[in-house]
Amino acid sequence: MSADSTASSSTTAPRGFADRTALVYLSFILVSFLAASSAPTPLYHLYQEAWGFSSATLTLIFAVYAFSLLLALLTVGSLSDYLGRRPVLLLALLLEIPAMLLFIYADSVAWLIAARLLQGFATGMATSVLGAALIDYHRDKGPLINSLSPLIGMAVGAFGTSVLLQYAPWPLQLSYIAMLGCFVVQVLLLWRLRESVSPQPGALASLRPALSVPPQARQALLRMLPVDVATWSLGGFFLSLAPSLVRAVTGSTSNLLGGALVATMTLSGALAIAVMRHGSAQRSLVLGASFLAAGAALILLAMHSGGVLLFFIGTVVAGAGFGSGFLGSVRSVMPLALAHERAGLMATFYVLSYLAFCLPALCAGFAVQHFGLIATSDGYAIGLICLCLLALIGLWRKPAAAALAQ
Repeated sequence: MSADSTASSSTTAPRGFADRTALVYLSFILVSFLAASSAPTPLYHLYQEAWGFSSATLTLIFAVYAFSLLLALLTVGSLSDYLGRRPVLLLALLLEIPAMLLFIYADSVAWLIAARLLQGFATGMATSVLGAALIDYHRDKGPLINSLSPLIGMAVGAFGTSVLLQYAPWPLQLSYIAMLGCFVVQVLLLWRLRESVSPQPGALASLRPALSVPPQARQALLRMLPVDVATWSLGGFFLSLAPSLVRAVTGSTSNLLGGALVATMTLSGALAIAVMRHGSAQRSLVLGASFLAAGAALILLAMHSGGVLLFFIGTVVAGAGFGSGFLGSVRSVMPLALAHERAGLMATFYVLSYLAFCLPALCAGFAVQHFGLIATSDGYAIGLICLCLLALIGLWRKPAAAALAQ
């Protein structure tokens, strides 16, 4: 049991979860939210066939989720510090439930956009409160769960939806029905979760976004930024256009392919985080940029050879870069901030990351209209490789400069 858990044991409800059970419960919720976020990815081609919208509209549907999530992180990200973990988590769950209903009954692009907007805000609220609650319950395991659960959740959502799409009825509804059931159960179990913080004044003031970069963190932020942008740009492409791309270049009509591709990328990223969690930030950034560049090059080759196996090998390598780059980006800047500077720096980090997550993918969606999916994907991959090479030059110059200074 952690020190935080011991210190707050006096607030434990008579029949509340034990700390280990609470960790499992909170992890289950975090995995569920991220699974729901990636569930639409394998279904996009069906929505396109049914309603006849363009790749630009597809990436817009994806982008509104990211923008809404970012808005939640910037406004209600610290709300649970003032109102308590349980009330904010309950609100997030109660927002996610109607989002699932919107998906279930969607019959147009407008319904999908509304569902993604609501889902994005609910997910942003949930990830912030769950991240804090997991650390409340276990200071050592909490950060690792925070790093791994989202990637595992995205893998479960994308591949699970693909399996249901391939073998089960109601292809556009069943995955959301399953997720709806999970969220209802989680609401019913929430009363068993012990509240880990005491309410305090300042909730309204906390809704005001605060972006800042402490002077001592500015150089580190600039140095890691190319890796961070490449990392999140890759994630945005995989969750929007990659399933359509792999179907186009391989000629496969299997509904499993798109979900399996996303799952491969996210699970490879999770494995990289687990393996490298004790390494230095510099090493993580260098490996992240190297793996991202190599993976993008392999995917580029796969696009012009039509090889499914090479596509997945490139995805594994790129996924390892995704996990390493994300881990290195966080570790290179966050330890440099003082306690009262961390919230503003984290907000800035998320703004930059989520803009990289959605804007390049959105631009790619519009480019497909003029240049086609293959040519646009070629440009996207080459851009990622160039960005990674730029990052590596900057990262290699830092140790050299340090050596000369000595």
